[in-house]
Amino acid sequence: MTTEQLIVQAVSAAKTWAATARQDRERVLVAVADALDAAGDDLVPIARRESHLPEARLRGELKRTTFQLRLLAGAATAGDHLGVRVDHADPEWPMGAPRPDLRRTAVPLGPVIVFAASNFPFAFSVAGGDTASALAAGCPVIVKAHEGHPELSDATARVVLDALRAAGAPDGLFALVHSPEQAREVLVHPQIRAGAFTGSIPAGRALFDIAQSRTEPIPFYGELGSVNPVFVTEQAAAARAQEIADGFVGSFTMGAGQFCTKPGVLLAPAGAKLLDLLRDATLPAPAPLLNDKIVSGHQRVLDQLSAHTGIEVLAAGTPAEAPASTLLLTTAADVLADPEALLTECFGPTALVVTYQDEAELVRVAEIVEGQLTATVVAQDDDAAVPELLTVLAGKAGRLLWNQWPTGVSVTYAQQHGGPYPATTAPGTTSVGTAALNRFVRPVAWQGFPQHLLPGELRDTDGGE
Repeated sequence: MTTEQLIVQAVSAAKTWAATARQDRERVLVAVADALDAAGDDLVPIARRESHLPEARLRGELKRTTFQLRLLAGAATAGDHLGVRVDHADPEWPMGAPRPDLRRTAVPLGPVIVFAASNFPFAFSVAGGDTASALAAGCPVIVKAHEGHPELSDATARVVLDALRAAGAPDGLFALVHSPEQAREVLVHPQIRAGAFTGSIPAGRALFDIAQSRTEPIPFYGELGSVNPVFVTEQAAAARAQEIADGFVGSFTMGAGQFCTKPGVLLAPAGAKLLDLLRDATLPAPAPLLNDKIVSGHQRVLDQLSAHTGIEVLAAGTPAEAPASTLLLTTAADVLADPEALLTECFGPTALVVTYQDEAELVRVAEIVEGQLTATVVAQDDDAAVPELLTVLAGKAGRLLWNQWPTGVSVTYAQQHGGPYPATTAPGTTSVGTAALNRFVRPVAWQGFPQHLLPGELRDTDGGE
Protein backbone atom coordinates (compact mmCIF):
# COMPACT_ATOMS: atom_id res chain seq x y z
CA MET A 1 0.00 0.00 0.00
CA THR A 2 1.34 3.45 -0.85
CA THR A 3 2.00 6.04 1.83
CA GLU A 4 -0.86 8.19 0.59
CA GLN A 5 -3.28 5.26 0.76
CA LEU A 6 -2.17 4.50 4.32
CA ILE A 7 -2.68 8.12 5.33
CA VAL A 8 -6.09 8.41 3.68
CA GLN A 9 -7.28 5.33 5.55
CA ALA A 10 -5.78 6.57 8.83
CA VAL A 11 -7.43 9.98 8.50
CA SER A 12 -10.80 8.36 7.85
CA ALA A 13 -10.31 6.02 10.81
CA ALA A 14 -9.31 8.95 13.02
CA LYS A 15 -12.71 10.57 12.64
CA THR A 16 -14.60 7.39 13.42
CA TRP A 17 -12.31 6.28 16.27
CA ALA A 18 -12.29 9.68 17.98
CA ALA A 19 -16.11 9.71 17.90
CA THR A 20 -16.29 6.16 19.30
CA ALA A 21 -17.29 5.99 22.96
CA ARG A 22 -14.34 5.34 25.23
CA GLN A 23 -16.04 2.21 26.59
CA ASP A 24 -16.28 0.84 23.05
CA ARG A 25 -12.63 1.63 22.38
CA GLU A 26 -11.78 -0.30 25.54
CA ARG A 27 -13.81 -3.28 24.33
CA VAL A 28 -11.88 -3.31 21.05
CA LEU A 29 -8.48 -3.08 22.69
CA VAL A 30 -9.32 -5.81 25.18
CA ALA A 31 -10.21 -7.98 22.17
CA VAL A 32 -6.74 -7.26 20.74
CA ALA A 33 -5.13 -8.21 24.05
CA ASP A 34 -7.14 -11.45 24.18
CA ALA A 35 -6.10 -12.30 20.62
CA LEU A 36 -2.42 -11.72 21.39
CA ASP A 37 -2.64 -13.94 24.46
CA ALA A 38 -4.27 -16.66 22.38
CA ALA A 39 -1.54 -16.38 19.73
CA GLY A 40 1.33 -16.75 22.19
CA ASP A 41 2.27 -20.26 21.12
CA ASP A 42 2.67 -19.01 17.55
CA LEU A 43 4.36 -15.69 18.32
CA VAL A 44 6.89 -16.71 20.98
CA PRO A 45 8.84 -19.21 18.79
CA ILE A 46 9.20 -16.55 16.11
CA ALA A 47 10.40 -14.06 18.71
CA ARG A 48 12.93 -16.57 20.05
CA ARG A 49 14.33 -17.19 16.61
CA GLU A 50 14.70 -13.52 15.72
CA SER A 51 15.73 -12.02 19.09
CA HIS A 52 17.75 -14.83 20.75
CA LEU A 53 15.81 -14.15 23.95
CA PRO A 54 14.75 -17.09 26.14
CA GLU A 55 11.17 -18.36 26.08
CA ALA A 56 10.42 -17.47 29.71
CA ARG A 57 11.48 -13.86 29.13
CA LEU A 58 9.36 -13.59 25.98
CA ARG A 59 6.26 -15.12 27.54
CA GLY A 60 6.59 -12.72 30.44
CA GLU A 61 6.99 -9.84 28.03
CA LEU A 62 3.92 -10.87 26.05
CA LYS A 63 1.93 -10.97 29.29
CA ARG A 64 3.17 -7.47 30.10
CA THR A 65 2.13 -6.32 26.62
CA THR A 66 -1.45 -7.54 26.90
CA PHE A 67 -1.74 -6.33 30.49
CA GLN A 68 -0.60 -2.93 29.25
CA LEU A 69 -3.25 -2.88 26.53
CA ARG A 70 -6.00 -3.62 29.03
CA LEU A 71 -4.70 -1.17 31.63
CA LEU A 72 -4.40 1.70 29.16
CA ALA A 73 -7.78 0.96 27.62
CA GLY A 74 -9.38 1.00 31.05
CA ALA A 75 -7.57 4.20 32.04
CA ALA A 76 -8.76 5.87 28.84
CA THR A 77 -12.34 4.92 29.67
CA ALA A 78 -11.91 6.42 33.16
CA GLY A 79 -10.81 9.62 31.44
CA ASP A 80 -8.18 10.97 33.82
CA HIS A 81 -5.94 11.79 30.85
CA LEU A 82 -8.56 14.25 29.61
CA GLY A 83 -7.75 16.63 32.44
CA VAL A 84 -11.39 17.71 32.73
CA ARG A 85 -11.92 21.11 34.39
CA VAL A 86 -15.24 22.92 34.71
CA ASP A 87 -15.67 26.61 35.56
CA HIS A 88 -19.30 27.60 35.92
CA ALA A 89 -20.23 31.15 35.00
CA ASP A 90 -19.48 33.59 37.82
CA PRO A 91 -20.68 37.20 37.51
CA GLU A 92 -18.66 38.14 40.60
CA TRP A 93 -15.33 36.75 39.39
CA PRO A 94 -12.72 38.97 41.14
CA MET A 95 -10.62 39.74 38.07
CA GLY A 96 -13.03 42.61 37.39
CA ALA A 97 -15.14 40.99 34.67
CA PRO A 98 -17.65 38.14 34.80
CA ARG A 99 -16.28 34.64 34.28
CA PRO A 100 -17.92 32.75 31.41
CA ASP A 101 -18.97 29.12 31.60
CA LEU A 102 -15.73 27.44 30.57
CA ARG A 103 -15.08 23.71 30.37
CA ARG A 104 -11.81 22.03 29.41
CA THR A 105 -11.21 18.51 28.14
CA ALA A 106 -8.89 16.89 25.60
CA VAL A 107 -9.34 15.41 22.14
CA PRO A 108 -7.25 12.83 20.23
CA LEU A 109 -4.42 14.28 18.15
CA GLY A 110 -5.08 12.18 15.04
CA PRO A 111 -2.91 9.66 13.15
CA VAL A 112 0.39 8.74 14.85
CA ILE A 113 3.53 6.97 13.67
CA VAL A 114 5.28 4.63 16.13
CA PHE A 115 8.85 3.42 15.61
CA ALA A 116 9.24 -0.02 17.22
CA ALA A 117 12.21 -0.91 19.43
CA SER A 118 14.49 -3.93 19.16
CA ASN A 119 15.14 -4.85 22.80
CA PHE A 120 11.51 -5.60 23.71
CA PRO A 121 10.04 -7.36 20.65
CA PHE A 122 6.58 -7.40 22.23
CA ALA A 123 6.30 -4.68 24.89
CA PHE A 124 7.98 -1.84 22.93
CA SER A 125 7.25 -3.06 19.44
CA VAL A 126 4.26 -3.48 17.14
CA ALA A 127 1.60 -3.81 19.85
CA GLY A 128 3.70 -2.21 22.59
CA GLY A 129 3.17 0.72 24.88
CA ASP A 130 3.30 3.52 22.30
CA THR A 131 0.81 1.75 20.05
CA ALA A 132 -1.45 0.86 22.96
CA SER A 133 -1.49 4.34 24.46
CA ALA A 134 -2.13 6.04 21.12
CA LEU A 135 -4.98 3.69 20.23
CA ALA A 136 -6.49 3.99 23.71
CA ALA A 137 -6.30 7.77 23.51
CA GLY A 138 -8.27 7.67 20.25
CA CYS A 139 -5.55 7.86 17.58
CA PRO A 140 -4.90 5.59 14.57
CA VAL A 141 -1.37 4.16 14.48
CA ILE A 142 1.06 3.38 11.69
CA VAL A 143 3.96 1.30 13.06
CA LYS A 144 7.45 1.20 11.60
CA ALA A 145 8.62 -2.37 12.24
CA HIS A 146 12.08 -2.86 13.68
CA GLU A 147 14.46 -4.57 11.30
CA GLY A 148 15.65 -6.84 14.13
CA HIS A 149 12.41 -8.86 14.17
CA PRO A 150 10.55 -8.43 10.86
CA GLU A 151 8.79 -11.82 10.86
CA LEU A 152 7.50 -11.31 14.40
CA SER A 153 6.36 -7.82 13.45
CA ASP A 154 4.29 -9.17 10.56
CA ALA A 155 2.85 -11.99 12.67
CA THR A 156 1.92 -9.62 15.50
CA ALA A 157 0.38 -7.15 13.06
CA ARG A 158 -1.79 -9.90 11.56
CA VAL A 159 -3.13 -10.79 15.01
CA VAL A 160 -3.85 -7.13 15.78
CA LEU A 161 -5.53 -6.47 12.44
CA ASP A 162 -7.69 -9.58 12.62
CA ALA A 163 -8.78 -8.72 16.16
CA LEU A 164 -9.57 -5.13 15.24
CA ARG A 165 -11.62 -6.23 12.26
CA ALA A 166 -13.54 -8.82 14.25
CA ALA A 167 -14.28 -6.25 16.97
CA GLY A 168 -15.69 -3.76 14.47
CA ALA A 169 -12.89 -1.20 14.49
CA PRO A 170 -12.65 1.12 11.46
CA ASP A 171 -10.36 0.19 8.56
CA GLY A 172 -7.11 2.08 8.68
CA LEU A 173 -6.93 2.23 12.48
CA PHE A 174 -3.69 0.25 12.46
CA ALA A 175 -1.05 -0.41 9.82
CA LEU A 176 2.53 -1.70 9.60
CA VAL A 177 5.37 -0.58 7.36
CA HIS A 178 8.92 -1.94 7.08
CA SER A 179 10.71 0.47 4.78
CA PRO A 180 12.67 3.29 6.47
CA GLU A 181 11.95 5.44 3.42
CA GLN A 182 8.21 4.89 3.73
CA ALA A 183 8.35 5.56 7.46
CA ARG A 184 10.01 8.89 6.76
CA GLU A 185 7.30 9.70 4.22
CA VAL A 186 4.71 8.98 6.89
CA LEU A 187 6.51 11.09 9.49
CA VAL A 188 6.62 14.17 7.25
CA HIS A 189 3.06 13.80 5.93
CA PRO A 190 0.94 16.78 7.01
CA GLN A 191 -1.85 14.51 8.29
CA ILE A 192 0.41 12.77 10.82
CA ARG A 193 0.03 14.47 14.21
CA ALA A 194 2.71 12.85 16.40
CA GLY A 195 5.56 10.36 16.44
CA ALA A 196 6.91 7.99 19.11
CA PHE A 197 10.24 6.18 19.20
CA THR A 198 12.42 4.00 21.43
CA GLY A 199 16.03 3.47 20.42
CA SER A 200 19.44 5.09 20.11
CA ILE A 201 20.29 8.76 20.52
CA PRO A 202 21.50 9.27 16.92
CA ALA A 203 18.46 7.63 15.31
CA GLY A 204 15.98 9.23 17.67
CA ARG A 205 17.52 12.68 17.32
CA ALA A 206 17.46 12.40 13.53
CA LEU A 207 13.74 11.57 13.57
CA PHE A 208 13.05 14.30 16.14
CA ASP A 209 14.78 16.85 13.89
CA ILE A 210 12.65 15.73 10.94
CA ALA A 211 9.47 16.07 12.99
CA GLN A 212 10.48 19.55 14.13
CA SER A 213 11.55 20.73 10.67
CA ARG A 214 8.17 20.04 9.08
CA THR A 215 6.14 23.03 7.90
CA GLU A 216 3.87 22.16 10.81
CA PRO A 217 6.09 20.70 13.56
CA ILE A 218 4.59 17.85 15.55
CA PRO A 219 5.27 16.31 18.95
CA PHE A 220 7.90 13.58 18.80
CA TYR A 221 8.16 11.39 21.86
CA GLY A 222 11.58 9.78 21.68
CA GLU A 223 13.12 7.60 24.37
CA LEU A 224 16.82 7.67 23.53
CA GLY A 225 19.76 6.92 25.84
CA SER A 226 20.52 6.68 29.56
CA VAL A 227 23.36 5.44 31.78
CA ASN A 228 21.12 5.35 34.88
CA PRO A 229 23.78 6.20 37.48
CA VAL A 230 23.86 4.58 40.92
CA PHE A 231 25.26 6.56 43.88
CA VAL A 232 26.47 4.44 46.81
CA THR A 233 27.28 6.26 50.06
CA GLU A 234 30.10 5.32 52.41
CA GLN A 235 27.77 4.05 55.12
CA ALA A 236 25.82 1.86 52.71
CA ALA A 237 29.00 0.42 51.20
CA ALA A 238 30.27 -0.47 54.65
CA ALA A 239 26.98 -1.97 55.88
CA ARG A 240 25.78 -3.89 52.82
CA ALA A 241 28.72 -4.51 50.51
CA GLN A 242 27.79 -8.03 49.42
CA GLU A 243 24.12 -7.15 48.91
CA ILE A 244 25.06 -4.14 46.77
CA ALA A 245 27.59 -6.07 44.71
CA ASP A 246 25.14 -8.89 44.01
CA GLY A 247 22.34 -6.49 43.16
CA PHE A 248 24.44 -4.40 40.82
CA VAL A 249 25.86 -7.39 38.92
CA GLY A 250 22.40 -8.88 38.57
CA SER A 251 20.95 -5.62 37.34
CA PHE A 252 23.58 -4.50 34.81
CA THR A 253 23.76 -7.99 33.26
CA MET A 254 19.98 -8.59 33.20
CA GLY A 255 18.93 -9.31 29.64
CA ALA A 256 22.63 -9.15 28.68
CA GLY A 257 22.60 -5.44 29.53
CA GLN A 258 20.07 -4.61 26.83
CA PHE A 259 17.56 -2.74 29.00
CA CYS A 260 17.21 1.01 28.65
CA THR A 261 17.19 1.15 32.47
CA LYS A 262 20.43 -0.80 32.91
CA PRO A 263 22.57 0.79 35.64
CA GLY A 264 25.58 1.63 33.51
CA VAL A 265 27.53 3.66 36.09
CA LEU A 266 28.04 2.94 39.80
CA LEU A 267 29.80 5.37 42.13
CA ALA A 268 31.42 3.79 45.18
CA PRO A 269 33.88 4.96 47.85
CA ALA A 270 37.53 4.36 47.05
CA GLY A 271 39.05 1.54 49.09
CA ALA A 272 35.70 0.04 50.01
CA LYS A 273 35.24 -3.72 50.33
CA LEU A 274 32.54 -3.34 47.67
CA LEU A 275 35.23 -2.86 45.03
CA ASP A 276 36.95 -6.13 45.97
CA LEU A 277 33.62 -7.95 45.83
CA LEU A 278 32.92 -6.57 42.38
CA ARG A 279 36.43 -7.47 41.21
CA ASP A 280 35.90 -11.07 42.35
CA ALA A 281 32.24 -11.32 41.34
CA THR A 282 31.05 -14.26 39.29
CA LEU A 283 29.76 -12.71 36.10
CA PRO A 284 27.13 -14.53 34.07
CA ALA A 285 28.13 -16.51 31.02
CA PRO A 286 27.95 -14.64 27.71
CA ALA A 287 24.48 -14.54 26.18
CA PRO A 288 23.63 -13.76 22.56
CA LEU A 289 22.69 -10.13 21.97
CA LEU A 290 19.61 -9.17 20.00
CA ASN A 291 21.27 -8.56 16.66
CA ASP A 292 24.59 -7.89 14.95
CA LYS A 293 24.07 -4.12 15.04
CA ILE A 294 23.87 -4.17 18.84
CA VAL A 295 26.92 -6.44 19.02
CA SER A 296 29.01 -4.06 16.93
CA GLY A 297 27.70 -0.99 18.76
CA HIS A 298 28.54 -2.49 22.15
CA GLN A 299 32.03 -3.43 21.03
CA ARG A 300 32.67 0.01 19.56
CA VAL A 301 31.76 1.83 22.79
CA LEU A 302 33.60 -0.76 24.94
CA ASP A 303 36.73 -0.22 22.83
CA GLN A 304 36.43 3.55 23.18
CA LEU A 305 36.05 3.34 26.94
CA SER A 306 38.85 0.78 27.33
CA ALA A 307 41.23 3.00 25.37
CA HIS A 308 40.65 5.97 27.68
CA THR A 309 43.68 6.74 29.86
CA GLY A 310 41.54 6.89 32.99
CA ILE A 311 39.97 3.44 32.53
CA GLU A 312 41.06 -0.01 33.64
CA VAL A 313 39.26 -3.35 33.65
CA LEU A 314 37.87 -4.26 37.07
CA ALA A 315 36.34 -7.60 36.11
CA ALA A 316 35.50 -9.43 32.91
CA GLY A 317 33.95 -12.71 31.95
CA THR A 318 35.36 -15.07 29.37
CA PRO A 319 34.32 -14.12 25.85
CA ALA A 320 32.67 -16.83 23.78
CA GLU A 321 30.36 -16.52 20.81
CA ALA A 322 28.73 -13.55 22.54
CA PRO A 323 30.23 -10.51 24.32
CA ALA A 324 31.42 -11.15 27.88
CA SER A 325 30.13 -9.16 30.83
CA THR A 326 32.64 -6.45 31.70
CA LEU A 327 33.14 -4.05 34.60
CA LEU A 328 35.39 -1.08 33.94
CA LEU A 329 36.94 1.13 36.64
CA THR A 330 37.74 4.83 36.81
CA THR A 331 37.71 7.68 39.31
CA ALA A 332 35.35 10.56 39.96
CA ALA A 333 38.19 12.94 39.15
CA ASP A 334 38.55 11.39 35.69
CA VAL A 335 34.78 11.54 35.13
CA LEU A 336 34.65 15.20 36.14
CA ALA A 337 37.54 15.92 33.78
CA ASP A 338 36.00 14.12 30.78
CA PRO A 339 32.29 13.38 31.36
CA GLU A 340 31.35 13.23 27.68
CA ALA A 341 33.74 10.34 27.05
CA LEU A 342 33.16 8.40 30.26
CA LEU A 343 29.46 8.87 31.00
CA THR A 344 28.36 7.34 27.73
CA GLU A 345 25.84 4.55 27.24
CA CYS A 346 27.34 1.16 26.43
CA PHE A 347 24.27 -0.83 25.42
CA GLY A 348 25.08 -4.39 26.37
CA PRO A 349 26.74 -6.25 29.28
CA THR A 350 29.22 -3.54 30.29
CA ALA A 351 29.16 -1.07 33.20
CA LEU A 352 31.52 1.49 34.69
CA VAL A 353 32.47 1.66 38.38
CA VAL A 354 33.58 5.11 39.52
CA THR A 355 35.46 5.55 42.79
CA TYR A 356 35.22 8.75 44.84
CA GLN A 357 37.39 10.12 47.65
CA ASP A 358 34.75 12.20 49.40
CA GLU A 359 30.94 12.17 49.30
CA ALA A 360 31.01 15.75 48.03
CA GLU A 361 32.15 14.20 44.75
CA LEU A 362 28.83 12.36 44.51
CA VAL A 363 27.04 15.69 44.22
CA ARG A 364 29.63 17.07 41.82
CA VAL A 365 29.21 14.08 39.49
CA ALA A 366 25.42 14.29 39.76
CA GLU A 367 25.60 17.93 38.70
CA ILE A 368 27.39 17.12 35.44
CA VAL A 369 25.32 14.05 34.52
CA GLU A 370 23.05 14.53 31.51
CA GLY A 371 19.32 13.74 31.53
CA GLN A 372 18.52 10.20 32.63
CA LEU A 373 15.60 7.81 32.77
CA THR A 374 16.61 6.79 36.29
CA ALA A 375 19.01 7.64 39.08
CA THR A 376 19.51 5.35 42.07
CA VAL A 377 20.68 6.22 45.57
CA VAL A 378 21.98 3.35 47.71
CA ALA A 379 22.29 4.80 51.18
CA GLN A 380 21.35 4.72 54.84
CA ASP A 381 18.41 6.75 56.18
CA ASP A 382 20.67 9.13 58.10
CA ASP A 383 23.29 9.77 55.40
CA ALA A 384 24.09 13.50 55.48
CA ALA A 385 24.94 13.69 51.78
CA VAL A 386 21.60 12.33 50.58
CA PRO A 387 19.25 15.37 50.74
CA GLU A 388 21.46 17.55 48.53
CA LEU A 389 22.15 14.61 46.21
CA LEU A 390 18.43 13.95 45.77
CA THR A 391 17.75 17.61 45.03
CA VAL A 392 20.29 17.51 42.21
CA LEU A 393 19.12 14.15 40.86
CA ALA A 394 15.46 15.19 40.78
CA GLY A 395 16.51 17.71 38.14
CA LYS A 396 18.35 15.07 36.14
CA ALA A 397 16.16 11.95 36.04
CA GLY A 398 12.57 10.89 35.51
CA ARG A 399 12.57 8.21 38.21
CA LEU A 400 14.55 8.15 41.45
CA LEU A 401 15.13 4.87 43.29
CA TRP A 402 16.02 4.32 46.92
CA ASN A 403 17.98 1.12 47.65
CA GLN A 404 16.46 -0.65 44.65
CA TRP A 405 17.65 -1.38 41.13
CA PRO A 406 16.26 0.35 38.03
CA THR A 407 15.87 -2.64 35.73
CA GLY A 408 12.21 -3.55 35.71
CA VAL A 409 9.70 -0.81 34.85
CA SER A 410 6.32 -1.50 36.40
CA VAL A 411 3.33 -0.73 34.19
CA THR A 412 1.14 1.20 36.59
CA TYR A 413 -0.54 4.52 37.31
CA ALA A 414 2.31 6.48 38.91
CA GLN A 415 5.12 5.26 36.63
CA GLN A 416 7.40 7.83 34.99
CA HIS A 417 9.53 6.41 32.19
CA GLY A 418 11.11 9.50 30.75
CA GLY A 419 13.52 12.23 31.68
CA PRO A 420 15.46 15.26 30.45
CA TYR A 421 17.30 15.06 27.12
CA PRO A 422 19.06 12.90 25.99
CA ALA A 423 17.02 10.35 27.93
CA THR A 424 13.98 11.58 26.01
CA THR A 425 12.95 14.35 23.64
CA ALA A 426 9.88 15.20 25.75
CA PRO A 427 10.79 15.24 29.46
CA GLY A 428 7.27 16.11 30.57
CA THR A 429 5.90 12.78 29.33
CA THR A 430 6.22 9.06 30.01
CA SER A 431 6.15 6.10 27.64
CA VAL A 432 5.11 3.62 30.38
CA GLY A 433 2.11 3.81 32.67
CA THR A 434 -1.31 5.37 32.29
CA ALA A 435 0.09 8.90 31.96
CA ALA A 436 1.39 7.77 28.55
CA LEU A 437 -2.10 8.52 27.25
CA ASN A 438 -1.50 12.25 27.74
CA ARG A 439 0.94 12.31 24.83
CA PHE A 440 -1.74 11.67 22.24
CA VAL A 441 -4.42 14.17 23.19
CA ARG A 442 -4.54 17.97 23.19
CA PRO A 443 -6.67 20.27 25.35
CA VAL A 444 -9.74 22.07 24.06
CA ALA A 445 -11.86 24.53 26.07
CA TRP A 446 -15.61 24.88 25.42
CA GLN A 447 -17.08 28.27 26.32
CA GLY A 448 -20.77 29.02 26.75
CA PHE A 449 -22.17 25.85 25.14
CA PRO A 450 -25.54 24.31 25.98
CA GLN A 451 -25.32 20.96 27.75
CA HIS A 452 -26.43 18.81 24.83
CA LEU A 453 -23.60 20.08 22.60
CA LEU A 454 -20.83 19.42 25.13
CA PRO A 455 -18.71 16.25 25.20
CA GLY A 456 -20.17 13.83 27.71
CA GLU A 457 -17.41 14.31 30.27
CA LEU A 458 -18.14 18.06 30.42
CA ARG A 459 -21.87 17.89 31.03
CA ASP A 460 -23.14 18.65 34.51
CA THR A 461 -25.31 15.54 34.41
CA ASP A 462 -22.23 13.40 33.60
CA GLY A 463 -19.93 14.51 36.36
CA GLY A 464 -19.23 18.17 35.62
CA GLU A 465 -18.53 20.24 38.73
